[in-house]
Amino acid sequence: MPFTGISKITMSENLKWKLLSSSYIHKGPWATLRTDKCEMPDGRIVDEYYVLEYPNWVNGVAFTNEGKVLMVRQYRHAAGIVSLEIPGGVIDGDEKPEDAMRRELLEETGYQFDKIELLSTVYANPSTANNKTFCYLATGGVKVQEQALDEHEEVVVEQYTIEEVKQLLADNKIAQALHCTGLFYALSKLNKL
Repeated sequence: MPFTGISKITMSENLKWKLLSSSYIHKGPWATLRTDKCEMPDGRIVDEYYVLEYPNWVNGVAFTNEGKVLMVRQYRHAAGIVSLEIPGGVIDGDEKPEDAMRRELLEETGYQFDKIELLSTVYANPSTANNKTFCYLATGGVKVQEQALDEHEEVVVEQYTIEEVKQLLADNKIAQALHCTGLFYALSKLNKL
């Protein structure tokens, strides 16, 4: 079928819903739930579409000066698992994503990094949540302090080679999807897939 002249961007714009109203069900420091009333492009009305509002996040594939990948292991209560992850966390207020990444790396691992490069910006679940995650590659890490964890954090820092990380991914030992995504982008950038 020949191309009709309508651009893909125009077609995508035609898929957007019009927001008619919003009301909040719950507002909390880590998650907020609202319901939106929307109009679809064909005029149908969606009376209650539930949206979770979260702060934006950062995560980083962090390499020490010795070329080891820093990973963190911690308990994740909602899933009831001890999870092996890359360092990361919530962006505070109007903090810039790169500054949040440097802060999170320092707090969780005690390492400071020469270079931090944005690899990708992804959404955890854009059908129900509005936040995004900025995935970084951090290199030249040097330990400069002990961890500075939040009150309810218990984080164990571990170091792995690239080959070990690839095996952990192959063996499904890294359960956090956004962290697998960050690792994919980092390994791709480094030509290590």
